[in-house]
Formats: sequence, C-alpha cells, structure tokens
Amino acid sequence: MDVEAFVSVHQPQWDRLAQLTRRQRRLTGMEAEELVTLYQRVGTQLAALRAAGADPVTVGRLSGLIADARGAVTGVQAPVWRDISRYFLVSFPAALYASRRWWLTIGLSFYLVVAWMAWRVIEHPELLESVGTPAEIQQLVDKDFASYYSANPAQDFALQVWINNATISAAVLAIGVLLIPTFFVLWSNALNLGVIAGVMIGHDRSDVFFGLITPHGLLELTAVFVASAAGLRLGWSWIAPGPRTRMQALAQTGRATVGMAIGLAVILLISGIIEAFVTPSPLPTAVRVGIGVLAEVGFFVYVWTLGRRAVQAGEYGDVDAADREASVPVSA
Repeated sequence: MDVEAFVSVHQPQWDRLAQLTRRQRRLTGMEAEELVTLYQRVGTQLAALRAAGADPVTVGRLSGLIADARGAVTGVQAPVWRDISRYFLVSFPAALYASRRWWLTIGLSFYLVVAWMAWRVIEHPELLESVGTPAEIQQLVDKDFASYYSANPAQDFALQVWINNATISAAVLAIGVLLIPTFFVLWSNALNLGVIAGVMIGHDRSDVFFGLITPHGLLELTAVFVASAAGLRLGWSWIAPGPRTRMQALAQTGRATVGMAIGLAVILLISGIIEAFVTPSPLPTAVRVGIGVLAEVGFFVYVWTLGRRAVQAGEYGDVDAADREASVPVSA
C-alpha cells in the first residue's frame, strides 16, 4: 500500500472527524450519525496503516483522534482513579515483571563491580592517592560520610534526593536507546560506590557504611537498575525486534518504557523519604536496615505477584489495546 497516497485520500475524513469530535455545541442527529460512521471508518483505516508499517507520528496522531472520538461517541469517560489504579495494579508491575531478567542482570553485575572495587581499595590502599589526601580520606571516614545524611532538614533533603535520583533515572531511561552511555553511567556509579565501601570497610567502619547505605540504597539502586534496563531494552528492540518490524518493536517497547517513568518516580520518592527520615534517624541500626530490607522485599513481592499475574493475562506494560489500535468491524 502507498502510505502517502492513502493518507492524502483519507485526510479530509480525519479532519472532519476531528471537527465533529471537538465541537463544543450539541451535535444534530445527522452530525451524530456522521460521527459514528467516521469513527468506524477511521478506526479501520488506522488498522490498515499499522499493518502497512506507517510512520509512528501518523499512527500516533490518528490513534489520539480515535481515542477522542470514542469518548465523543460513547459519552462516557472513565474515572481518573480507575486509570491510576490500573496503572499501579496492572500496567506498571507488568512492565517490571516483563523486564525482570534485564534489571536483575544489571543489578547483579553492578554489585559485583562494587564488590570488586571495594576489594581492590582494601587490598591496595595506595589506590586512594588518586582519590584524595590522607587527611581528606580520614575526614570522609570520621565525619563527612555520616553527616551527609543529616546536614539538611529532613523534608528538604528528601526533596533534594528525590529530584536527584529521578533525574538520574530519567537520564538512563532516555539514553538507554544509545546503549553505550547507560553502561558508562552504571560503571562510573559502581566504581564510586565501591571506592567509598572500600574506604569505610578498610578503616573498620563497615557498620557505619552498611547502616547508612542499606536503609534507602537497596530500593534506590533497584529503581536505577529498572530505569537502566528499560532504556537498554528500548535500544535493543531496534537491534533485535524479533517477529515484529523495527518500528513496531520500538513503538511497543517505547510506550512501556515511557509508562514506567511515573512508577519509578514513586519508588524513588519512597526511597528518598527513607533516606531523609530513616537513614539519619536515632533508630537502632538493625531497625533502620530492617526498614530498608522490608521496602526491597515489598518491591519484589509487588513485582512477582501483581506483575506475573498481569503478564500471564497478556499484559506487558503497554497502553490499552483500544488505544493502540482502534479498529472496529464495519460492513463492506
């Protein structure tokens, strides 16, 4: 099919459907009948365009028009709370579960690099000469590492942490399609964490290190792993689309990737609150660490219960099928 010719021929119908859909006054009987007819026709045309591999911009614009027209035809709009609950109970956990092998692999690799770097620092303390002077290292061990978490008011620190982590996650989501930059970001952060771990453990302050890192770090790093995995999957979908066309694979994975951003922001908000209010708190170390472990276990339970159930039901984190492809049966 000649997509450009198809678009040119049917553009007047699309314009007319948009005009009827967005009309403020009540439609006449003839206009309402015309709206329904055009909605059916344009839905079929959208299905034809998708099958022909039309460009995502045209398909997306037409999908939006169909969604608007559907609301005008039915006259009913789903409550916002229903969309929100479906996102957190179905779409988001499905996307997490569907990409679990990616972010679990990334997480395991990250921690292996951290452990390797920490071991290097402990076994070869001369490496710290490139990090700072002995006085600066001692300052980090004795004061700076712990004071970082209590230097600012908790509410301000929580906001600062959330913005910072959300920015990092958004960055790896966006650059994941390029593949290499994401690996660089992960590698750099793993090395930095490994150096700090090696310094603290090497100076017999492992209790301070794990007592301050664990409460918020488990959930926070998991969110970064998920964001990195989502971005890398987006890039890989273009390289290895499977049975789909590259555009179809990129569009499907891209919708799921963008859809994960809201859920990740919520997870990072939770970890930011823990980092601001729990990590520097006077609670016993065991309690603070227990809260962090509980938050991480809760995340895994969320993914492996709701996520697996949703994937088994055919969900994978994409938008509703009705919004992806609004086709309806019509008579010839």
